[in-house]
Amino acid sequence: MSLNYIKNFYEGCVKPPTVIGQFHTLFFGSVRMFFLGVLGFAVYGNEALHFSCDPDKREVNLFCYNQFRPITPQASFPVFWALQLVIVLVPGAIFHLYAACKNINQECILQKPVFTMIYILSVLLRISLEVVAFWLQIHLFGFQVKPLYLCDARSLGEKVNVIKCMVPEPFEKTIFLIAMYTFTVITMVLCAAEIFEIIFRKLGFPIHQ
Repeated sequence: MSLNYIKNFYEGCVKPPTVIGQFHTLFFGSVRMFFLGVLGFAVYGNEALHFSCDPDKREVNLFCYNQFRPITPQASFPVFWALQLVIVLVPGAIFHLYAACKNINQECILQKPVFTMIYILSVLLRISLEVVAFWLQIHLFGFQVKPLYLCDARSLGEKVNVIKCMVPEPFEKTIFLIAMYTFTVITMVLCAAEIFEIIFRKLGFPIHQ
């Protein structure tokens, strides 16, 4: 029986009950994750090593880099966007786990009003999480990475209060930021379109699989 739950959960995650939901899964699981995993590593992988300040001291570089990048890119891709992807996946994963435990087929989700409403709520929650992530990205990273960063070094006890630091590959990082904003917007649009698809189906409009 537990294998049945796992099978239903996997099928629900891979093949949601809507056409747009299936496209969203394909977009989210392949394009967005591939872009983040491959290009995120290429752009941010060695950022801390190439971040240098004047004076070029290890403690100054480390202090200013922590100030420049509150959430440090680590491992194979930036932590912030990895957390965003995981958190945004949670509402859908919880719903499909619930459906698997209740032994609900994907076809039945849009036939029973209670399950349909729960599914719509999970999509709305996904949109809300994307909006929050969008706002946080603006707050933390902005829209452009400048080649020169002015570090507030008063607490370091240096002779100057402001230290100039060189940011590696600012143009590539700016392109990457714009791409991540674009992916977030596309995801929100797809989620909204999925809700409209469900409404159209309920109104009797045919949607071809």
